[in-house]
Amino acid sequence: MVQVAILTISDRSSRGERPDASGPVIAQFVRDGLNWAVGHSAIVPDDASQICSKLVEWCDEAKVDLIFTTGGTGVGPRDVTPEATRAILDRDVPGLAEAMRAASLKITPHAMLTRAVCGIRGRTLIVNLPGSPKACRENLETIAPALPHALQLLGENPAAEAGHVTSAR
Repeated sequence: MVQVAILTISDRSSRGERPDASGPVIAQFVRDGLNWAVGHSAIVPDDASQICSKLVEWCDEAKVDLIFTTGGTGVGPRDVTPEATRAILDRDVPGLAEAMRAASLKITPHAMLTRAVCGIRGRTLIVNLPGSPKACRENLETIAPALPHALQLLGENPAAEAGHVTSAR
């Protein structure tokens, strides 16, 4: 079973001033749409060191397969999620973020303002999602078809090779 963690990044939610609206949307999509388990969730403020710390903990100690972050990907002065994520990544997976932006641009021009990144630390895939519950769901629907194969490849699952078709020359 794929183990997923969800990290909500929000100053107000971390202080208890506003309920987390996006984390539950992601959790429901993970359970109902992907049939995977959410093993860890947390809320941290828009603080790079706290974001990095939680991501590293879940990648290196908890060994989760996939982390979704939500929030802090815009252009506001406190939006530091992409920088914090990049700081702990081993490798980028830009195609996921590009696909999310391309799909979102069909819905709103504000998609141009997202700075979300996706990448790998160890054997964990990390995906930055927006803070909006609606945008989280839309972005998840966009990338969901590629996630199982990505996780198979990261886990060096022999079944992953079945997804690669070679052409005869």
